[in-house]
Amino acid sequence: MVAADRANWMQQLKIEQQLLVKAETDIEEGWTRLRDQQDLMEWLQRAGHDTKQAERLVNLLKQTLVEWERHRVLIEQRIAYLEGQVAS
Repeated sequence: MVAADRANWMQQLKIEQQLLVKAETDIEEGWTRLRDQQDLMEWLQRAGHDTKQAERLVNLLKQTLVEWERHRVLIEQRIAYLEGQVAS
């Protein structure tokens, strides 16, 4: 492998690893926001308020987290690929 190619693979790997750290943080914070919103929605329900908008938001947050988790898997796959390139 040419040194420039290896350096390029290593740079890409570093970037993907940074993206993975950010994705992990975003997902963790997203789950916290979701739990907070669910707690608020339950409180509103107990207080007799209309919770249609809160329910929509909870569902949207759940869908968003599913997509974020899928994206994290793609980042992990890319990292595995790049690690293979760097090792060869």
